[in-house]
This record gives sequence, C-alpha cells and structure tokens, in this order.
Amino acid sequence: MYTEQAWIYKRAVLSPAKIALIDVHTGERWSYKDLTMNISKWVRYFELQQIEKGERIVVLSHNCLELFAILFACGLRGLIYAPLNYRLSDVELQYIIRDCEPALVVFDADHQDISDNIENVERLLMTSVTNDNVSYCPSKTDWSATDSWMMIYTGGTTGKPKGVVLSFDAVNWNAINTIISWGLNDHDCTLNYMPLFHTGGLNALCLPLLMAGGTIVIGNRFNAEEALHSLNTYKTTISLFVPTMYQAMLETSYFKDATFPTVKVFLSGGAPCPKSIYDAFEQRGYLFKEGYGLTEAGPNNFFIHPEEAREKKGSVGKSMQFNEVKVVNEVGDICRANEVGELYLAGKHVFTKYWRNEEETNRTLVDGWLKTGDLAIVDEDGDHFIVGRRKEMIISGGENVYPQEVEQCLLLHANVREAAVIGVTDEKWGECVTAFITCKNSRHFVELELINFCKETLGSYKVPKRIFALEELPKTDVGKIDKKRLLDFTLM
Repeated sequence: MYTEQAWIYKRAVLSPAKIALIDVHTGERWSYKDLTMNISKWVRYFELQQIEKGERIVVLSHNCLELFAILFACGLRGLIYAPLNYRLSDVELQYIIRDCEPALVVFDADHQDISDNIENVERLLMTSVTNDNVSYCPSKTDWSATDSWMMIYTGGTTGKPKGVVLSFDAVNWNAINTIISWGLNDHDCTLNYMPLFHTGGLNALCLPLLMAGGTIVIGNRFNAEEALHSLNTYKTTISLFVPTMYQAMLETSYFKDATFPTVKVFLSGGAPCPKSIYDAFEQRGYLFKEGYGLTEAGPNNFFIHPEEAREKKGSVGKSMQFNEVKVVNEVGDICRANEVGELYLAGKHVFTKYWRNEEETNRTLVDGWLKTGDLAIVDEDGDHFIVGRRKEMIISGGENVYPQEVEQCLLLHANVREAAVIGVTDEKWGECVTAFITCKNSRHFVELELINFCKETLGSYKVPKRIFALEELPKTDVGKIDKKRLLDFTLM
C-alpha cells in the first residue's frame, strides 16, 4: 500500500531487480528488492525494541549502504532519523545527544571509540542487526505527512547546533520537485561523496533518484582521481560536488585527458562556485551549473537550464515547480531588479521547526515564509543570483561590501587558487575588508600586486586592505571554506 512513508516499497515493486545502491569502495550492490529486505530487518528490530513513534535514532557512521535501510525503517516506524557529524568533538557530540535525547545510537565499527564515550543511551553496532529474510508488508499507519522523519543538525554561523526537523512532506516534496523540475528518471545515476549526515548527501540527489528509480553510487572519503574514474565506471548522469572538490578534480591528469560521455551536467552546491571552475568545464565542452539550498529547505530550490547557466555564470535560475521564492528589502517590500535583498522561500519542502527551540523557529518562519538569511538579487529575466550571507556582509566606511564579489575578483588572478573574504573589526573603517587565499605558486605571492589587481575592477571601498596567503584554507566537514576560523589568522 502506498503511504508517504512506504513509497520505497512501491518503487521496489515497480523495479525489483534494478540496482538502487552501489558502494564505490567495496563493490557491494543492492537492488531495490535488496534495499527493502534490509529495511525490513531494521523495522523488525525497532519493533522488537518497542521504540515508540517520535523517538529519535541517532546514527554515527561513514557513508555506507546500510544508512538508507535505517533511514527508511525509521520512517516506516514513525521514528526520527538523526545522523550526526562524527567529525565533531566529544563535547559537541555529547551536547547534541543530550539535546535530542535518542532512544538508540547506532554506530559503525570505525566509531566504536566515539560511541563508548556516549553516556546513558542505548548503543548498537550497526552490523549486529542481521538480515534473517524477514518480510514486511507496509500497511496504513497512523502517521501523517506532516509527522517528522529526519532531524539534521546544522551549526550555522553562530551559537550551538540546531536540530532541523524535516517532515515526510518536506523530504518527499523536495524529491518530487527535483524529479519534475530537473527531469530525473530511472535511467539516471549519481555519484555521491557528500556526507550522509548532511542534507546535500541525503536530499539533493540520493532520495530524489531513489524515488525515480535511479541508481546511487556511494563514496566515502573524497578522492579526486577516484571520483572522476567512478563517474565513468558507473556511467553516471548527474552528480553534486562542492567547489573545493571540483577544484581538486581540475588539477588531476584524468580530468585533462578523459571524457565523460554519459554525464548530462555537473552540479555544484554548498558554496558559491568560482567562475574559473565554470570556465574550465566550458573549455572541455561540459555542461555545468550550480544550485542553492539549505538544511531548512530542500536543499533544492531553483532550476536553471545548463545552457542558460553557461551564459549567466553564478545564477541559480528560477524557483522550481512546487515552491515559491521572493527577495525582499529591509522594510519587507519586494526588491526591484538587481536590488540586493534577503531571500525568502516557501513550499511544502520547508522544515517544520528547530528542535526544542521555539524562539529561533519563530524568528526564521514568518507568515508562511522561511527567512534564509542569504542575500540575493533577481535580474530582469527573473533569474536569481546569491550574493552572500546577511551575517557575512561587510560594512566598511559606511558602504556595504559583499564578500562573494571580492572573492570572484581575486579568483580571476592567475596565481590565486582559492579565496575567502571576511570583515575584521577596524577603528577607522568599522570593518576592514580582509582576504585569505591559497596560491598556485606561493613563491610568487605579492600582496600589493593582488591589491592593485583588485583595484582594476572593484570600487576602492571593496578592495581588501590585507591579503593573507595560507597553505590551505580551513574547511568544514562538507568541504566548504570555514570563514569562522579565518579570523584566528589575523591575530597571529
């Protein structure tokens, strides 16, 4: 029977022998029938443990096929699936676990030590639940589409991690929206190295493609050469990587020499993509575009045709089929064309609440709209461009400076590999525009040369007052540049 929770079983009825999941590292393959058999063993386990609807199941694990079985089993039992970032410190993990109060922590063998430090919670080694060929027939339950399915913790730019609660509606409508707007089907195959504790790993392409009957190839620790080989080995059609992953790919000999005949489009997300990466793919004749999303919505919100993305580098396009977007100014009016304002989103794909944080929920969800905190413009054609975070905007000498514009300028220099710009408190300017870069050749770094380079294309108030060259820019766990840690380098 179809329900909002059981669609994966209907998919298995439609295409039981089709390969649903492949592990890059082990070669393990699950058909859709195999997937539902593994889901059933977890459903049975949760039943035997008498874990009740609404209770949380925390997972600490590297990317693996088993995570999808646990995820769907949680949905079928009305449990809330809460994957945690295993790279966090013990203190951070203990805080999150105290916050969500799980009924059970499931961990893989690599995280035995972390799990041993978790107190007062039942713990379970993932491989201890074996498949005994238990059959399960989904039936109508008392869960509704608005009940919670996932809780993904997001750190944000300040404060403690917040549990973003996603309903069946939020997850499923993101998938439906993506399938329809992006034209996904059962012939599509994606390669995913994004961590499965992150919405980009779970919801950007994996769940939409499982709903459509496609194939998901799962990788764990990202390696540029391995990823590029896998794109061809598994005949992938569309895959998501963050810009730092693409930068590493461009530097491989395989990218320079190989072709990717089955790939329809390369998709970038997680952070603004440098124009140099667009250009590198265009020079090889490959279609490339970027998207925009956040844990609280989707994460898929826009569609742009790859051919249009080639002409409008940096645009994420127009809102998808079943969601709405608007850009508003500080008094709440809709912005004019090319006027910077805050991006608002609406649709069934939007999150329900922050877990046990009513104040932050009410601040973020207002009159049916999600206030993203991101700044955007809409051009005359109705296409959207993300220009930065409201909290990251720099006010220098009374002028607004958007870091992304300065970063894109720096990346045009032949010796700049990566760039990040922040505001540093300054007595004279209020905030001082400060840049951090990595160089393609560090011996040729001359700060004044780069400052003068920026002066050629940027207004004087946007030009960095200081530029620091680092061996490597700090990264978050999903490969984005971590701007919060950059300030420490100015204090050295």
